Amino acid sequence: MGRMDDIIRHCNGKLGNYSINGRTKAMVACYPGNGAGYVKHVDNPNQDGRCLTCIYYLNKNWNPKEHGGVLRIFPEGKPYVADIQPLFDRLLVFWSDRRNPHEVQPSFSTRYAITVWYFDSDERAQAKKRFRDLTASSAQESSS
Repeated sequence: MGRMDDIIRHCNGKLGNYSINGRTKAMVACYPGNGAGYVKHVDNPNQDGRCLTCIYYLNKNWNPKEHGGVLRIFPEGKPYVADIQPLFDRLLVFWSDRRNPHEVQPSFSTRYAITVWYFDSDERAQAKKRFRDLTASSAQESSS
């Protein structure tokens, strides 16, 4: 995690208007290898503050033809996809928003990955404010 933080810290200020100010806790995913995958989705479709998705793969001796488990990214507005093999010691970084819908294709061997999302300070603050406003409004309605 320290190395991942170092890489993102090095990139901070070089990511357009984004200003990274924190991250989520690590999420460890284990696909059991019985054809399990994950449907096409966007990590941050509603501007919750996550701007970068970082995935670190832990799969030694991975053979994508035999084991599957490829991460397929569908770059917004592009006529092609990007297939990323979940190879051991590979770090993948991509935008968390609608620019990069992605899926995990069926995995036929146990597949491990650690995912962390990094926050843009402004978008995260706005998301927290929306949440506070929503919960305050709901509390008012409940007490009425």
